[in-house]
Amino acid sequence: MKKVFAALAFLCVLGIGQYFVVSRFAIRHETLALFDASRQRPVAVEIAVRRDHETKANLGLWKLPLAVISNGNTVKATEYSFLANALAARGYLVASIQQDLPSDPPLMTQVGQQYVGRREVYIRAEANILFVLGELKKQQENVEYDHITLVGHSNGGDVSMYVAHQHPELVSKVITLDNLRVPFVVSDHMKILSFRSKDPHFVTDPGVLPTPEEAKARGIDIIHTGAQHTEMSDRGPNSVKEKIQETLDRFLRDSTSSALAPADTKSPMIMNPADY
Repeated sequence: MKKVFAALAFLCVLGIGQYFVVSRFAIRHETLALFDASRQRPVAVEIAVRRDHETKANLGLWKLPLAVISNGNTVKATEYSFLANALAARGYLVASIQQDLPSDPPLMTQVGQQYVGRREVYIRAEANILFVLGELKKQQENVEYDHITLVGHSNGGDVSMYVAHQHPELVSKVITLDNLRVPFVVSDHMKILSFRSKDPHFVTDPGVLPTPEEAKARGIDIIHTGAQHTEMSDRGPNSVKEKIQETLDRFLRDSTSSALAPADTKSPMIMNPADY
């Protein structure tokens, strides 16, 4: 009991701090070097979680929401710390998965085929995500594994949208940064936020984005940032990353989803691209 009271006292002290202090100093980071024996494939995962929220979960006081980040092509999973920290500061357990390996075939575009021929890449990433979920369940049982948030940039955004199509029973939110190939999920039980670039070198395929009418009806938040495609990672300028963090924080604050309370899809956000 003494340990429980000490932990609760520690949490009370942390609760006094300001949000930005917590986001900067109270987040625990860990690298997991996992190995999927069934596929003979290493899977590296970067974990980020608020220490106070993790302690409460370990005490059985609540369950942590889970966010899974998938990297873009040629970008490392470690290069999305601005997203991981924003999510962790909001109380999420964040798992950033390195979806591709140097030994993987290069990402190719095959015009005329479904998802320009990248379906096998998405299936491989889907297997990575399901494997990581299984491994995390062995380490942390007090996590909401049935209502996860999928996040991804570029190819990682397409992975996130693909997995949401395949496993709607697991996914409550999808957040993409300039996914270009996989059409958006249209569901009253899934909240979607997508940041779009203004970059002539990265053009969204026809049929990927919902129509403005459909987005409004389904509460899909599409933010036209005016930023470059490659700026939507840690490589981008602070001005872009901070605006994305602000919008993401508002999205997480305003949207909730559970088995008893479907996601609020009736109030899509509108942002001015000039803000970016």
